[in-house]
Amino acid sequence: MSLAQLITSAELNDRLGSPGLVILDCRFALEDPAYGERSYAEGHIPGARFADLERDLSGPVLRGVTGRHPLPDADRLLDRLRTWGLENDSQVVLYDDGPGAFAARAWWLLAWLGKRDGVFLLDGGLKAWKGAGLALDTATPSPAKGGFRGEPDARLLVDANALGQRLGDPHLTLLDARALPRFKGEVEPIDPVAGHIPGATCAAFTDNLGADGRFLPPAELRQRFARLIGERPHDELVTYCGSGVTACHNLFALCLAGYPLARLYAGSWSEWITDAARPVATGE
Repeated sequence: MSLAQLITSAELNDRLGSPGLVILDCRFALEDPAYGERSYAEGHIPGARFADLERDLSGPVLRGVTGRHPLPDADRLLDRLRTWGLENDSQVVLYDDGPGAFAARAWWLLAWLGKRDGVFLLDGGLKAWKGAGLALDTATPSPAKGGFRGEPDARLLVDANALGQRLGDPHLTLLDARALPRFKGEVEPIDPVAGHIPGATCAAFTDNLGADGRFLPPAELRQRFARLIGERPHDELVTYCGSGVTACHNLFALCLAGYPLARLYAGSWSEWITDAARPVATGE
């Protein structure tokens, strides 16, 4: 079974109330960090718990050292997951407003901790749920604390120093999940330096989705990534983005397409540029 699994709104609706089901609402907005929790309070999928990108799915930002969304402390994240009722055999459904970027971050964190089965992204997110005319709830569930146990897998990560030593390696595929104008350095609305890591290829995460906001079929995703990877070995693939969030969307889509789980440069562009000695490229 693929590590990346999708669930439709109708399928999730049929499973509501099932024993062992954990639903996490991962909505967030970079320009309004309070948006997710506020939106959750206004209405969410029945039974969902709220997972905040910055408080729950990221660690503290150290100015000039880390990127904007460093990985959370594993023990702290494990405790949070247990608070949401997670067990090792739980079925987990993750959603955000629709594109899946923040839900994919939660998916990757679960995979990092060893939870690699029974984890689904809601295809189309809350937009699809609402479009299907399905009910929302305002109640905040209080599940019994779960007993999930996991350990972080360092093999899924590459750090800035290791990546810097690989630049120029013809076997390396480095995919940048940001939009093309940011990749090229034409605009930079968030970080203080524009551009990309030398040798990277733009692979905007939004291109994993169709016009309806749902993931493309696996065969189409396979064609997309085959063009980007070419003849280079699959196990030499690394993804990054602005802060280690939307890169997880590419990792999920790669798995949907049948590729093995690739590595993440979690610090991503916002960490890379904290060291002026690291090279920066612009243009295509």
